[in-house]
Amino acid sequence: MPSARRTPGRGRVTLARHGVLQTRHPLVSILAMLGVVLGVVAVSATGITAYNVWAAAQTVVDNAVVLDADKPLPPSLDAIEGGVNLLMVGTDSCEGENAKLSTACMAGDTDGERNDVTMLVHISDEPRRVTVVSFPRDMLEPIPSCPKEDGSGNYSAMASQKLNVSYSYGGLTCTVMTIEAITKQEIDFAAAIRWSGVIAMSDAIGGVDVCIGEGGISDPEHTGLTLSEGEHTLQGWEALQFLRIRHGIGNGSDLGRISNQQQFMSSMVRKLQSDAVLADPARLLTLATTAIGQMQKGELKLSSGLANPTLMVQIAMAVKNVPFEDIVFVQYPTRYSDDALRVYPVTEAADQLFAALEANEPLTLTGDPSQGGGVEVTGEVVQPEPTTEATPTPGASPGTDATTDPQQRVELPSDIAGQTADQTTCTVREGK
Repeated sequence: MPSARRTPGRGRVTLARHGVLQTRHPLVSILAMLGVVLGVVAVSATGITAYNVWAAAQTVVDNAVVLDADKPLPPSLDAIEGGVNLLMVGTDSCEGENAKLSTACMAGDTDGERNDVTMLVHISDEPRRVTVVSFPRDMLEPIPSCPKEDGSGNYSAMASQKLNVSYSYGGLTCTVMTIEAITKQEIDFAAAIRWSGVIAMSDAIGGVDVCIGEGGISDPEHTGLTLSEGEHTLQGWEALQFLRIRHGIGNGSDLGRISNQQQFMSSMVRKLQSDAVLADPARLLTLATTAIGQMQKGELKLSSGLANPTLMVQIAMAVKNVPFEDIVFVQYPTRYSDDALRVYPVTEAADQLFAALEANEPLTLTGDPSQGGGVEVTGEVVQPEPTTEATPTPGASPGTDATTDPQQRVELPSDIAGQTADQTTCTVREGK
């Protein structure tokens, strides 16, 4: 079993760094990985299914913790204690079957491998809240001296580079080190998934509903995606390209794409917490076994600590009934450079965000839903009934945290764009 260390002030034991960052394979989108985590958690609601998933995962995860080699036991169905930070990174890899999914790959217009999608998922201690922070790929940041993949030494530190080069200098380990330096937060686990893995997971979920605003969107040159105005249920190739599209939406930048991805994640969370998924054991089992299949194919990679199926269930149990208003998707705050080709961090606003997360304070967004004009808020949704029995507090709505005084919610600076899972948004076409 990997060694462990106590994290000061967090009241729990986390896996040591050398047990966390053993994934060096290509990555692409974080979004499906969030679905995996929530899906496994949902599966854990039924003991038989949880045992089947756990037993199958043991056969494909080299570093999973074996509780008893002679007589395996199913995982605990209790939620993990304390908070958790997971980093999910996606790259623009052109390896294998992923190459045919990108026009840049097919044209030979891209070199190397970069982290085009970088998200930090923070799950708080009780009362449970989930905050997903997206980091713009073009944000200029120092890159630390990262170890080389072959163990032959370290790359040189760099004073200012686009964030998306961090993966090129040391893989996932370097991206984790970079985000830890930016946020001053310890990252417990990391995960990666390739483009074809995103397609498989969106199919297993049964598609995700998205909204396209007036005039529709079209990007024939880069992603090949065209969607008419209105509601669409996306899965497979269309889901992947919706997550990748930036030309044709908002201001055509990565900041617009981030908000598009947040719309997708928000809708996916609502679906996974709804009866459409939680009440369908067959779909839950399909979701879990698809994740395992992607692991076997090498399309889905988990850090060694996260690959422990017991821990996966415990993390999932922690987020299972979080109120939609406390599932918050934000973009790390930035400002444009003079040439608008890159962005600079707005650290003062970011410091307020991470201070609120460390104090486990409920958040209220005051900024726009997108820094890149990618989406607009169109309404709100009602939280479904909790999927586990709980003793309600008089006057409290189902699924809400009755112990939280709404007046005590922290208002984030308007520099921080984003949305909550109880908000519905629509993608805005470029130039609107």
